[in-house]
Amino acid sequence: MRDMLGELEARREQARQGGGRKRIDAQHAKGKLTARERLDVFLDEGSFEEFDMFVQHRGTDFGMAEQTIPGDGVVTGWGTVNGRTVFVFAKDFTVFGGSLSEAHAEKVQKVLDMALRNRAPIIGFYDAGGARIQEGVAALGGYAEIFQRNVLASGVIPQISVIMGPCAGGDVYSPAMTDFIFMVRDTSYMFVTGPDVVKTVTNETVTAEELGGASVHTVKSSIADGAYDNDIAALTEMRRLIDLLPASNTSPVPELSFSQSVTEEDPSLDTLVPDNANKPYDIKELIAKTVDEADFFEIQAAFAKNIVTGFGRIEGRTVGIVANQPMVLAGVLDSDASRKAARFVRFCDCFSIPVLTFVDVPGFLPGTAQEQGGLIKHGAKLLFAYAEATVPKVTVITRKAFGGAYDVMASKHLRGDINYAWPTAQIAVMGAKGAAEIIHRRDAADPEKLAQHTREYEERFLSPFVAAERGYVDEVIMPHSTRRRVARALAMLRNKDLENPWKKHDNIPL
Repeated sequence: MRDMLGELEARREQARQGGGRKRIDAQHAKGKLTARERLDVFLDEGSFEEFDMFVQHRGTDFGMAEQTIPGDGVVTGWGTVNGRTVFVFAKDFTVFGGSLSEAHAEKVQKVLDMALRNRAPIIGFYDAGGARIQEGVAALGGYAEIFQRNVLASGVIPQISVIMGPCAGGDVYSPAMTDFIFMVRDTSYMFVTGPDVVKTVTNETVTAEELGGASVHTVKSSIADGAYDNDIAALTEMRRLIDLLPASNTSPVPELSFSQSVTEEDPSLDTLVPDNANKPYDIKELIAKTVDEADFFEIQAAFAKNIVTGFGRIEGRTVGIVANQPMVLAGVLDSDASRKAARFVRFCDCFSIPVLTFVDVPGFLPGTAQEQGGLIKHGAKLLFAYAEATVPKVTVITRKAFGGAYDVMASKHLRGDINYAWPTAQIAVMGAKGAAEIIHRRDAADPEKLAQHTREYEERFLSPFVAAERGYVDEVIMPHSTRRRVARALAMLRNKDLENPWKKHDNIPL
């Protein structure tokens, strides 16, 4: 018996060493943790239960029969984050460069299946060189099996991908179908074809960072939802994100204790909106003063900055927040902002997370670039997302809500539950000057008459009370009472019950 126990421990230690000390040291030299070290940081201490530690590949071609390492380049299992169950897999770059074999893929498939059956989030940590070319189509089949499971799990359990090294070829498509992707600056990159292939096919000379680094995918492509300076920062922020998310689409929204009063008024909000309607202000100040302890986890902070999306808590319960940002492009909606917000709203609706919307939008961005780039269809995505959502929806119009953008931003007409407006709100088809120039074309050449018509339009339409008279706004509220009013509205809506007509699935304008 003692010999068997000794052999078990020896085998375990061999598996824990992965590709060996030399490769582990090389990983550390790049500023990266190993797969097991990442799991140690991410999971609660002592909570990790590993699966398939001794699995090895079955490849025999190209001398692979003589090259076997326990675990085969991926560490899988489950553990807890602040006591809540999560399933994990972490690619091990020290073993065959983390490349995916048939056996490697089967380990990932198993943990995905278990996460789905047990209704718990799945988090994948990527640091790998793509498919194992020595196995050919067997590796490609393994990818497809994983992709199928990503699709089935979508909208059922949260799926998070953390790119902590190379992620290339077939490896990129599994993260692309998950809910969130985060990267590590300077050490991670994602692309379908690498710099060498790009050079051969298109004759472009490009570095891995320029092709698919964090700076590309967080700012330009919108593939990634955020980036962090190092492995530790990324892992600790993922723990924070997990705390905000329900375990599944049938689990309740997480609820934590909170200390900030929801009845105390904040007079500073009464002067947040400038007297000059064309002067910007930072909507993030309003978000910080509405959520508990100013704790806001922003999603896609570096992309389409004219709209802000992210998670916070109100009375301890998670809420998704969408807000136009007057500091960037005056908060106008464009194609990128529409896609960003639509994806976020749909995630919240999947997992029954209430949506709080702050509106200050002068309309959709005009121009040939936007129209030719599909603004109509991209704008329709956000419209579709809000209209489809059955979660509690609370909307606060702080200033401008013009044209079709008023409709799109969680208006009463899209089944907004509670729609508030500040006294500074301006709800109209367009700005006063533009409206006066159209209505009174004959007086366009007379500045005095045009100014008079502009004032008349402002007095008649540029206030929240016309909308309130029609019931499109439930109440005009004082800015200083925003946190209290929003908290009471969300509390009232906790038992909201609304279902859309049965369908196999919708056909959102992609």
